[in-house]
Amino acid sequence: MAAADFDKMANLRTALIRKALSYAIFAADADAPVLTNPFDTSGALQELPTGYLPVGYTDGDGVTFSGDLSMSDVESGQSASPTRSDVETDTTTAEWIPQETNAAAICLYENLPLDHFPALGSATWTWSRPKTPPTLYRRLVFIARDLNKSTGNPLYIVRHFPSALRADRDDEQWVRTEAITRQVTYQAYIDEDAGTDAVTWIDGPGWRDFAPPEPPAGLMATATETDASVKTAKAK
Repeated sequence: MAAADFDKMANLRTALIRKALSYAIFAADADAPVLTNPFDTSGALQELPTGYLPVGYTDGDGVTFSGDLSMSDVESGQSASPTRSDVETDTTTAEWIPQETNAAAICLYENLPLDHFPALGSATWTWSRPKTPPTLYRRLVFIARDLNKSTGNPLYIVRHFPSALRADRDDEQWVRTEAITRQVTYQAYIDEDAGTDAVTWIDGPGWRDFAPPEPPAGLMATATETDASVKTAKAK
């Protein structure tokens, strides 16, 4: 066995360290279309389906995706470690703090349908708390944009919760030194149409730039001719 080249084996690549240089959150009611693919075949980001509203500015903590994994272990007298483990529950949530007072931020916080309000500034916005809060499932889309540092082209990470329910909300504080915020946490649930509780894509021009270069046309032709010659020789 040949001696290992550690640097080659480790394959450390700073170009693959990602940041959410910019990001956006979108919400839709449960009757909106499920996001099936946010990119076309070339990797270009596409418009979202009708019904998705932008949440707008959030605070500097961005979006936090959390998971809760619970295992069921079988312990045996002959082993210090579990002899069998199975996943009992595996859930995921998203938490963010909106800074804008817009329709999406208020409706997600107050558990209102996203079409509850008229157009911004066209009339009074008002809402009240019901005796029994309804169970309103949402469709959520999170998009992070980064850059390929070699080419400068954008690449995107898109995550979709096709069915999400408000799991928690924080205090709404009115002070002169800070923005009025409406922090919420939404938990993802399995959507029957999508067949999952969360799906993630990575693509974009900057992502496609990582693809290995194609060999020159002449080289490809030579390789094809060589393969054909080898097959012919074997056949003889």
